[in-house]
Amino acid sequence: MWEEPLSERERRKVLRKYMPHGRITALPVRRAERLVLFDQVARAFEPGVRYTEAEVNAVLAGFSADLAVLRHGLVDEGFMERDRSRYWRCGGTVDL
Repeated sequence: MWEEPLSERERRKVLRKYMPHGRITALPVRRAERLVLFDQVARAFEPGVRYTEAEVNAVLAGFSADLAVLRHGLVDEGFMERDRSRYWRCGGTVDL
């Protein structure tokens, strides 16, 4: 089922609810809300930089203790790609 992207106001509301202090407290059931969280996490990675899994985990640890769920979510939802030993950011929003 396709969902409309959330407005900026809704996005801020999701971040306040699920990341009140910069860490993810729970993953929302609604995909559109999960995408907001994954986008926020993806912003911690520089586009074009290749990261080892250990480097990715170090960044993700600042957002949640469940590193595997975040790593898989970022890849499955198209925010990051990976090959055998490296990850890189390929999606999400960027600050201009």
